[in-house]
Amino acid sequence: MTRNAAVVIIGAGPRGTGVLERIAANAPELYGGSGLDIHVVDPYPPGGGRIWRHDQSPLLQMNSQARDVTLFTDASVEMTGPVLPGPTVHEWAGGDARAFVSRRAHSGYLRWAYERAVAALPAGVVVHHHRRTALRVAGAWNGRQTVWLEGLDTPLAADAVILAQGHLDAEPDQEQRELAAHATRHGLQYLPPAYTADSDLSRLAPGAPVLVRGLGLAFVDLMVLLTEGRGGRYEDGTYVPSGREPVLYVGSRRGVPYHAKIAYPLVGERPPLPRHLGPAEVDRLLALPGGFDFRRDVWPLVAKELGFAYYHRLFSAHPDRTRLAWAAFERAHAACPPGGPELGALLARAVPDPADRLDLAALDRPLAGVRHASAAALQEHLRGYVAADLARRRDPARSPDLALSHALLGVYGQLAPLGDLGTWWHGFFSSLASGPPAPRLRSLLALSRAGVVRFLGADLRVAVEGGVFRAQSPTLPGRATEARALVEARLPEPTVATTRDALLRALHTDGAAATPAGLLAVDPVDGRVLDRAGRPHPRRFALGPHTGARGPGGFPRPGGNGLALRQNDATARAALALLRGPGRSVPPGA
Repeated sequence: MTRNAAVVIIGAGPRGTGVLERIAANAPELYGGSGLDIHVVDPYPPGGGRIWRHDQSPLLQMNSQARDVTLFTDASVEMTGPVLPGPTVHEWAGGDARAFVSRRAHSGYLRWAYERAVAALPAGVVVHHHRRTALRVAGAWNGRQTVWLEGLDTPLAADAVILAQGHLDAEPDQEQRELAAHATRHGLQYLPPAYTADSDLSRLAPGAPVLVRGLGLAFVDLMVLLTEGRGGRYEDGTYVPSGREPVLYVGSRRGVPYHAKIAYPLVGERPPLPRHLGPAEVDRLLALPGGFDFRRDVWPLVAKELGFAYYHRLFSAHPDRTRLAWAAFERAHAACPPGGPELGALLARAVPDPADRLDLAALDRPLAGVRHASAAALQEHLRGYVAADLARRRDPARSPDLALSHALLGVYGQLAPLGDLGTWWHGFFSSLASGPPAPRLRSLLALSRAGVVRFLGADLRVAVEGGVFRAQSPTLPGRATEARALVEARLPEPTVATTRDALLRALHTDGAAATPAGLLAVDPVDGRVLDRAGRPHPRRFALGPHTGARGPGGFPRPGGNGLALRQNDATARAALALLRGPGRSVPPGA
């Protein structure tokens, strides 16, 4: 008895769908077998998966314009496999190319992309969708693997297993367990890190003060669901409450929201990247004796690359705002240590307006050293900060900001071979290049003016005292805010030790390695799972935010050489290479 070769893809969301599309694109070249079974395992509908499922509030939107989102390759993608172009969300759905479409609408695009990938597979390749949860992967190092599914007594057999689960839930850490226990003892409400659409927000009472930690994209979703989602509305820039909203007291490490998405395209000459951080520099970092340190070895190169992109745009598109020839400035800039006094002196001489100078430290910590004597003064300061950001992000005269955003995307991709670089870098990138649509920040301003949202400042600390949650920030010294509810407005940390995904936990227990930050360690070339000796597993692959080769988040942009697209292609080709050739089947037990 013989049976077909088989691939199991665990996760049917955007990542699993992208891998399936690349399998379809590469199969004519790499797989000539008479039969292939592809098992797609996910309890949620294919295409959108859990996060992008249709069944969520219609108020929730994408954070990118419809014209800037694709699941398909183009000539910009540096990969070995064939380019199979496909439409952006705008080209597929029509309407305004600059619209931030609802997640429900995007779910339809993803489902269509999944179905297109299935239809593109060669004859003899069959896709089986299992609406179940994968629990465990077992099998000899170089033998056929078995994948156990919830509710089934017989496992799936696989020649290759690809983990693409996407964002995952996690067990609470020590602080979260203590906060939850305190809430239980005192009848408080504590909502730990979670995907906001899955949180039970009914526990937050109308009119009650609620402490919120986090000002990123999860906070924006929370803000929408607790205001418009409870019947509030906006009229001419003013928020009209329904009376069912809680009062949100919000702070974070930075104390400010992510920067708004830039509302104009980059036209004209683009910075010629990479300049200071390309493949050769990455190879040198990988070859350093004893390994590299991010702050010592990587960040100076990142800062140089970002500075080059920013100032190239300033000098080429807005030369009237500079005082040196570009060639002279570039030479001097390349010689200056990032953030040092030499750079400050150069900028004072060459870029007269401080508003035209790139200050990466200030972008990371805009409230560093800021102190206010009253809560009212802090609210005015933060509203001014957000309003200024909105004005700047829609002004083409500030196009160096857009060059910086594009350079951040490029740098993230260049750094992929280095693996997991920790949470600071990902957060810094996200705050600058992966923020919310501008209308969401205009809504935040209206909510602040209405008193529904109140800012607490940076470096927010939360303690439990006297049967309540108590929040303090050095931005508002000597003041504390108390509430009987606390929401952690962020996604869970996707570590293999704390994830609620039984398969990943078992994989780690069985010997899969973790990065220093606790992510699943993988080979950055093709996503093979690494063991604790650093050996890549020949038949197990993993892609996505729970891995050390995670991307910047968000969807690939057309023409942007998307990291996820490159990774999907490499993994699909490596998996197909494991399968048998024409006319050869896999003997039982092989």
